[in-house]
Amino acid sequence: MRRKITLAFLILAAFLLQTTVFQYFQIASVTPNLLLILTSAFGLMRGKKEGLMVGFFSGLMFYGSLFGFYALLYMYIGYLNGFFCKVFYDDDIKVHIVLVAASDLVYSLLMYVLQFLLRVRLHFFDYLAHI
Repeated sequence: MRRKITLAFLILAAFLLQTTVFQYFQIASVTPNLLLILTSAFGLMRGKKEGLMVGFFSGLMFYGSLFGFYALLYMYIGYLNGFFCKVFYDDDIKVHIVLVAASDLVYSLLMYVLQFLLRVRLHFFDYLAHI
């Protein structure tokens, strides 16, 4: 129970820091994605299941026109980072840095592609109306 409360506090604190304080420390309009780093870290240190759960609840912190879109992306990233749980060593920070960079690249690419595909201009219903 204590672990879950601590995890909820970490996710909430990372979200609040990301959306408030770190907006003032932008460098070339770039801010760190703390929830992605948290999801990546938990997936790497504790495995697939824990990364999936942290990713889900981290993604639920974001809201938009599609509820759960971010939760799905963060879940995939946390789950994929959980595969590297066996290669994690406390002394070696290179694996974590490379994995966070790769997670950010995958997240950005998926956001770009999926938001392009999910836009409203598909005209599917207009096609059905003409049949």
